[in-house]
Order: sequence, then structure tokens, then C-alpha cells
Amino acid sequence: MKQLWAVLPAALLLASCAALIGPRDVEVPQARLQESLEHRFPFNQRYLGLLDVSAVNPRVALLPEQNRISAAMDLSVRPAFGAGSGMRGSLTVSGVPRVDAARGVLLLGEPRVDDLNIDGLERGVGSQLAGVASFLAQTLIGELPVYHFAPETLRYAGVSFSPVKIVTRPDRVVVTFAPVK
Repeated sequence: MKQLWAVLPAALLLASCAALIGPRDVEVPQARLQESLEHRFPFNQRYLGLLDVSAVNPRVALLPEQNRISAAMDLSVRPAFGAGSGMRGSLTVSGVPRVDAARGVLLLGEPRVDDLNIDGLERGVGSQLAGVASFLAQTLIGELPVYHFAPETLRYAGVSFSPVKIVTRPDRVVVTFAPVK
């Protein structure tokens, strides 16, 4: 019983400290997101054994009005075998920022194709290819970590934190973490 009385004040002190620690914001600048994405390019993939697709030169943009992050890139599609110069164009994909606390990363979820332009094709034809490009968007940014949080962001002074809000601003993404109760 004496041991319980000895441990009880320490437990109460830790609990009160946890209650004093409040929410905190972690800001991820656009430049940091750009750096992270650049490390994943060039992207080269063969599709259906017929087409070699290459994406280079990613450009990150933040879309605060939609709370999304977009990535525009230059695209080249060539036949895997045989002659042909292939096609060039651009692709813009975007995703909603979300946190995977188990992995300690900021990801892009709900990927979608915002724009697809292939040189020499009418714009309507490019939009018809958007359905196929959606698969490409999922491959390029679905579950793609765009930022790794420091371990102390998710756990500090014995208190675990979880994301409660993510806001995209014109020059950064702000993630609000709150103590888990």
C-alpha cells in the first residue's frame, strides 16, 4: 500500500503535465514538398508491356481553396518496341494531404488528374485519356510520402499526438497535432 502512495503523486504529476501540453502546429513549406517530390523523379514505367511512360521535372503547387497539393510534370510516352518517336506532353495530378501517424508521414490521398495535355492531340482527346491517366495518378502520388515528421512531433514528454487538422496555405501546409487523451 505504501508503494501505491509513493507512485500516485508521480502518476498525477505526469497526467497533469500531459493535460498542460496542448495542440501544436507543424508547418511544411512548399519548398520542402518540392524537394521531397524531386527525389522521386524521373519516374519511368512500362504499361501493359506496350508503352514506356516517363515523367520528369515535377513542379509542386499548393491549392488552398481546394485544400489539395498538385504536381505538374513533363510526360513522354513511347512505344516499348519498334519505331516511333512517341508523344510528349504534360500531366498535372493532385491529392488531399493526410497524415499516416503509424508511419509518421504526410501523404497525398484521393489522387486525381487535373490536367493532361499531349502535344499534337486535340484537347478533347487528352480528356478522354484522363481515365487512363487516373491510374497513372494513383501510381505516382497515391500513398506517396511527401514529408516525414520528426519522431518528437508524434510523441513528446510521454504524450502521444495525433493530427486533428490539415490546412493548405498558399506557401505551406499546416498540420495541427493534439495530445491523445
